[in-house]
Amino acid sequence: MSINWFPGHMHKARKEIAEVMPQVDIIIEMLDARIPFSSENPLVPQLRGNTPCIKVLNKADLADPVLTQRWVEHFDAQSGVKAMPISQQNPEQIRALLQLCNDMLPERNLEIRGARAMIMGIPNVGKSTLINTLAGRTIAKTGNEAGVTKMQQRIKLDNNVILTDTPGFLWPKLSPPTCGYRLAVTGAIKDTVFDYADIAMFAADYLLQRYPQAVMQRFGLTEQPENDLALMDAIGIKRGAMRKGGIVDLEKAGSILITELRAGNLGPITLETPEMVSQEQIDAKAEEGAKAKEKAEREAERKRKAQRKYR
Repeated sequence: MSINWFPGHMHKARKEIAEVMPQVDIIIEMLDARIPFSSENPLVPQLRGNTPCIKVLNKADLADPVLTQRWVEHFDAQSGVKAMPISQQNPEQIRALLQLCNDMLPERNLEIRGARAMIMGIPNVGKSTLINTLAGRTIAKTGNEAGVTKMQQRIKLDNNVILTDTPGFLWPKLSPPTCGYRLAVTGAIKDTVFDYADIAMFAADYLLQRYPQAVMQRFGLTEQPENDLALMDAIGIKRGAMRKGGIVDLEKAGSILITELRAGNLGPITLETPEMVSQEQIDAKAEEGAKAKEKAEREAERKRKAQRKYR
């Protein structure tokens, strides 16, 4: 199943960001440290051009610290980019972001004109909570669901930083398809768009490969399940997610697994690595090329049949 979510207000947000971008000195892109690639909007490079960018890896307390460091190194190797892992539980860590904004503009006399920053990110990545921490008061509406912020607003912060907040937005086509699954698993896509059993099976397969002990410990399993379905069955039995006839309710079991994962109850977990997504991009490009070739061949055959018909 392909998962996509691009409502009308997201299209509007992208257009408004493009209009304001020439006035921006530095971009703060909020990422989810558990899915740094999947939460990195591919439209941002097109919008930012050469504008300096801070990649904030939020929810680092929920992510695998070893993999978070690898992602930081991955982003730091990019031109004009600096990565910074943070946790919402550490306000001082978050406030250090203001100084980093100024440090990345060494040629600017910030006493004459402060840094004009724009914060961007996918839905439910924690932008509003971060803004409220930076401002020291409640300015942005927060909520544990996708799509809370609906319009831009400008905020004066310490260190002479002017911050423009923007609505969270995704992009029209999520590619590779696994990006859509990871975004759904972490809560960046509204729950009404996908099937819990479907994304839970995706998560279960990954967890068994990368974090089997964490899963077994959390759900009290003495033996490692053979596959994703076996894990879902085990969770359903352990947590009483059953239907009549002693059959596991996969939808309920899936909801339990996803809820536990999002809350960090399985421990610090990262759902992708730089090497993994690099291979996924290669595979997705090859698949798109094969589909394009197949489509072109069908169109050519259609034209040949049409020509023969009217000779």
